[in-house]
Amino acid sequence: MRDRLNRAVRRVPGWLIYLAGFGWMGWLFFQGASGALGPEPVEALEHAYGLLALQFLVAGLAVTPLRRWAGINLLPLRRQIGMMAFWFLCGHVGVWALLDLQSLSRVWAEIVKRPYITIGMAGLLCLLPLAATSTNAAIRRLGGARWRRLHRLVYPAVGLGALHYIWLAKGAQLEPFLYAAAVVGLLVLRAIPKRAGRRGESGDSAGGRFRALSRG
Repeated sequence: MRDRLNRAVRRVPGWLIYLAGFGWMGWLFFQGASGALGPEPVEALEHAYGLLALQFLVAGLAVTPLRRWAGINLLPLRRQIGMMAFWFLCGHVGVWALLDLQSLSRVWAEIVKRPYITIGMAGLLCLLPLAATSTNAAIRRLGGARWRRLHRLVYPAVGLGALHYIWLAKGAQLEPFLYAAAVVGLLVLRAIPKRAGRRGESGDSAGGRFRALSRG
């Protein structure tokens, strides 16, 4: 079963993830514009984009633990997962700035005034260099070791995203804390050494990771 799943993942073209992701983004926007998202469509769209960004970030964080502990290899799709997290986060910020605030001049004032927005923008800033270096050319230019060090910025990015969600939530809601627990759990799993996992993780070396990313 696991081997069949891994073979199926290797056959998934990277563009299909982008097609599904951007298609869902467009469908949500259409629903908001047509009034299908309820009485507060801008707020609903803003929340939906932000939550999807966090979900993609968590999914990207789960790639290594799944591979190490369950033998499920989603590494060929990690680039697309990470990029969709970035684009949904851009959509989240865009809806907030252009449709919610409706004034770019207010953006900086809100970032400074509201700590939960400051935290969210810090998470976006962490993702900017990762999105900018997501190409094969960037990996070759930086080298495997430097590229991997740079992409550790995903850890503070996903942590800040989870904290932003907790802070943003009104009242004692369980869902934001579940996402935070998932983030902490995945980081712990990534940190625990496992000999068998390390032996089977040669694809995380510079050459193996580059070959997997090149298929994306």
